[in-house]
Amino acid sequence: MISEVLSYGAMRTLLWPLSWLPYRMIHALGKGLGTLIYYMYPKFRKRALSNLALASSLKLSLDQIVATAKGSLQNVTITCLEYAKLAREKEISRIVTCENPEEAFSFLKQGKGVIFFCGHQANWELLFLEGTSRMPGVAIGRPTKNKFLYRWVIKMREKFGGKIIEPHHAVKEGLRALKKNNFLGIVGDQGMPKGGVASNFLGRSAYTSPLPAILAYRTGAPVFVATVRRRKGRYTIHYSAPLYADSSQDMETEVPRLMQETLRLFEASIMEIPSQWLWQHNRWKQQLPGTVKRIYRYDAVCVVLPSNKSQWKDLLPAVESLRKIYPTEYFTVVAPAELENSPEFPELPDVHWRFYKNKQELFLTDYASKIVFNFSGFASLSRHYYRHSAFKILTLDEIWRLGKVVRDSLSLSELFYKVLYHAG
Repeated sequence: MISEVLSYGAMRTLLWPLSWLPYRMIHALGKGLGTLIYYMYPKFRKRALSNLALASSLKLSLDQIVATAKGSLQNVTITCLEYAKLAREKEISRIVTCENPEEAFSFLKQGKGVIFFCGHQANWELLFLEGTSRMPGVAIGRPTKNKFLYRWVIKMREKFGGKIIEPHHAVKEGLRALKKNNFLGIVGDQGMPKGGVASNFLGRSAYTSPLPAILAYRTGAPVFVATVRRRKGRYTIHYSAPLYADSSQDMETEVPRLMQETLRLFEASIMEIPSQWLWQHNRWKQQLPGTVKRIYRYDAVCVVLPSNKSQWKDLLPAVESLRKIYPTEYFTVVAPAELENSPEFPELPDVHWRFYKNKQELFLTDYASKIVFNFSGFASLSRHYYRHSAFKILTLDEIWRLGKVVRDSLSLSELFYKVLYHAG
């Protein structure tokens, strides 16, 4: 309790001077601070770099990946610095404009509720603030751990008459809002393997909450994709054309279809200005707690095999086991060129192979991999991956040590399950 009060007080004290600065100055300050964070906090930098490298729909070069990751951290820093300013803002139209509110507003005037699907773009708080300055609405918001901070954020969000509902009340309160002819805002771009719908998103399979499509199916309310972008110190909101659920179809078929269509529109807006989306979150997480241990649970896996034939032949069954442990993750195997045309070449589902002819080809830039199993025998390769996007690197010696068993008392496959799995 005391630590929450102190951290809340410290944050408000630091942010208070910003509430008196013009927005353009806040944006300039956020850009500089975001650049500093990019270099000082590898956790945020690496996750952004990896996610961008794996978002194949963007087709970014290595330089573009770095520039976009840096821009994304600048963007989220600007958003954080704007909270104090927005808490005092009485005329939200001074900072944000909605290009086309007419169609969505017409539904409310006709006594019909609407659903807005949005995500973490530019300053996402402005979507609800601008919306509730013109029409009645509610939105789903996840509480922060610091309840004092959350009260302050809620007060800011509800300042124009809107209402924030917590996720465990989402279905009940969402239906109630739509029946009262309000709009319901859903920030739906978080990864949600538990209860989520798998869809293609930016070239990768991602789990998304099906709540917008479920409510649209049950109520007949249209779904609008609401996007926001920052340009020259101001923000612009745009609403898509309405999307509808076809109630004549089975719900099990219609909900995934509507979610895919919704995500397609949101995805297109990200591709226009990718640096204004939050690339630091685990959008593509694949596994629930209780399977792979948390410290080894990453969505992009890389296995590096040694050049010695007898060694990589012994490791191939273990690589197959690793693929079973990480069945839906982005999985890369870096192998000696000799393996490519060898009869020992394994049949592994959805694995990305990269072959090397010499040691130099092992040290290519890799911004994709988050966990690396470095079986190459080169300690310098581990340092190489750490400098890029890897959070965790395991060598064979390290895995034996973590297994706490006599070496060679287990098969490598048994060892991997013991070390990586909760049930091990």
